[in-house]
Amino acid sequence: MNRRLVALLVPVLLAGCTATEPDQPAGPSARAERPSPFADCAALTAPLGGASSASVGPAEPTGPAEPTGTARPAAGAGVGEPLPDLSFPCFTGGAPTALREVTGPAVINVWASWCPPCRAELPAFQRLSERTAGRLHVLGVNSRDRRAGAQSIGEDFGVRFPMLVDQGDAVQRELRRNAIPLTVFVGADGRVRHVDASGALDDTRLAELVARHLGVRVAA
Repeated sequence: MNRRLVALLVPVLLAGCTATEPDQPAGPSARAERPSPFADCAALTAPLGGASSASVGPAEPTGPAEPTGTARPAAGAGVGEPLPDLSFPCFTGGAPTALREVTGPAVINVWASWCPPCRAELPAFQRLSERTAGRLHVLGVNSRDRRAGAQSIGEDFGVRFPMLVDQGDAVQRELRRNAIPLTVFVGADGRVRHVDASGALDDTRLAELVARHLGVRVAA
């Protein structure tokens, strides 16, 4: 009789554990088992090694006209001004990083794992970070996203540049751009040179924008 009772109870207990585990958020121990695919953020505030007057052009608050057919956000929202006075935690942990302390020139990509254009352009930003190492900081701001989603995208797409975490949409609100993906081009003086909200950027378009607004040439 006791053996029959035990045999009936075991499947019920196992079914209860299996049903609740997928709905539970990953705790600190689960995160520790999967190291962050992204780089630490400490280097973002360090001086750039290869920047020079030849590679970093003068400030261009507005920039020349965009090619016909390219969507542009409303003029004046943050362009020519310092980066918003915001601080975000790094995906790898540690002390928050203040955007205004990031050493320019820099390219900031605001993205989320649930946004198809964001996913499409991330590999191009990774290649940009590799081709301009020491001359340009490339960083991401993961916006309104789940940690697990951002982690998986970083692993699957081979994204390694530093990543800040914005649980809301603070950068978009400060720049008055209700769009994602959003790419912010920041000069060596820490001022916003250009904000792009035209959709997924590829290698060619990124290189054009970096050369035009930051004066940094991107090697092929």
